[in-house]
This record gives sequence, C-alpha cells and structure tokens, in this order.
Amino acid sequence: MLSEEQRGEAVRSLLESHRTKVQGRRPSEMFPDIRIEDSYAISSAVAAERVKAGAKIIGHKIGLTSKAMQASSKIDEPDYGYLFDDLILNDGAKVPFENFCVPRVEPELTFILKEPLKGPNVGLIDVLRATEYVVPSIEIIDARVTEPRKIFDTVADNGAAAGIVLGGRPVRPDEVDLRWVGAVFYRNSEIEETGLAAGVLGHPAMAIAWLANKLAPFDITLEPGHMMLSGSFTRPVWAQKGDTLHADFGPLGSVAVQFV
Repeated sequence: MLSEEQRGEAVRSLLESHRTKVQGRRPSEMFPDIRIEDSYAISSAVAAERVKAGAKIIGHKIGLTSKAMQASSKIDEPDYGYLFDDLILNDGAKVPFENFCVPRVEPELTFILKEPLKGPNVGLIDVLRATEYVVPSIEIIDARVTEPRKIFDTVADNGAAAGIVLGGRPVRPDEVDLRWVGAVFYRNSEIEETGLAAGVLGHPAMAIAWLANKLAPFDITLEPGHMMLSGSFTRPVWAQKGDTLHADFGPLGSVAVQFV
C-alpha cells in the first residue's frame, strides 16, 4: 500500500497530464508496490481536485467489461471511473485533436437513472427498474500515462475517460432486448469493428449492477439523473486528426464525432 505522500505525487502527475495533454509517468513505474486500492484512491483524489476546480460529477463509467479485455489486463472483474459534465459532447461534435494525448473511441450504451441504486445485491431487474433511458453513445478514451500501462495505471487514470458523445434514439429499457443491440463502427468510410451489447457481462445492465455492488461498502449510491457508461462491446479504435468516427446502432440510430 502506498503512503499518502506517494499517492499525492501520482495525483499531481496525472493533473499535470490533464493540463498539458502530454503523457506522464505511470504510477506503477513510479511506485512498483502499488495496489489496486491505491489506484482507486488516486483516481478519487484527482476527481476531487477536478470538482474543486469547477467540474461536476454526473455519473460513472465502467470499463473492462468483456472477458477478452479482462484477460488482456490480467484481471477478473471490470473497473470504474468518474464522468464529469465537461466530458459530454453532442452527436456530430467536432473536437480538437490537441485536447487529447492519444485518443481512441468505443461504441457503448449509456444508462440514465431515474431512481437511486445502492448495493449490495443489486441485480439485472433492479437496474432496468431504476433506468429511465438507454442512449447510444461513443466514449472517447485517452491514456494520460505512457505505455506499457498496467491495470493500476488505467484505474488511477480514471479508466482513461476523456469524452462521451450521446446520440441516436434513446429508448426505455423495456423497449428492446438490450443484449441484442448491435453496433457497426466506422472510421471515416471503413468498418473497423462490429459487436453486440451482450458482450458486456452478458447484458449491459449487469455492468451497472456490478458498479452499484462494488460501491456499496463505501456507502455510495448511484444517483437519479446520473449517467452510467456500461462499457464497450468492441475493441477501441484509434483516432487521428481529421478522422470521423461513426457508430451505427441500427434501429437505435447512430452517433458520430470528428477530430479536427
């Protein structure tokens, strides 16, 4: 376990990378004895500093929700980070490439809560009952630390959260079988990835259930109105300056973002 001084050093390094958009040192490189508990503490401290500077927490993101991504990170459960109000982008947004270090993008489903969710023992039906809308989305992820990253580094870096584009046709959770929501993901005119939402823990709502139960020991409730990014069901796609990324969710519409 790291000392408060060591955690503080990692927090300062990450905040500097947020400010400069230049990748900093990995916490696991700085402190080889780091544990996952340290990483979450560092992420929470960075979030607290961002709130102090004027940002507002509007929800959470869940990552590493597929078996393939978990295996590649050598872990057996997802991870989570915070969503801030300044990360929200409109469908078709043109975002400056210089606002990121090394951006990648993923198609996901965002759950908008209408009722509070608090573990333990939150299950699939609890999440569906508490959800007002499910919204097709693109998440922008960005590594504020250098490679080779370990899970400790990604968690400390707020799960690499860097932007969320909301669009398409929002639906009530009982309007469609969410497991069978699919996405065809284009970079410019070429298909880069395809996938089904069932790739997220068997059902994307289970990612929200996992988070509610994970946060229960800390007495944290998922609040009404908050957004929950349920995790990607494709591999991330790299974005370069000038690229347009377009996720076609079929009957649920499409979402796009351009890096300029």
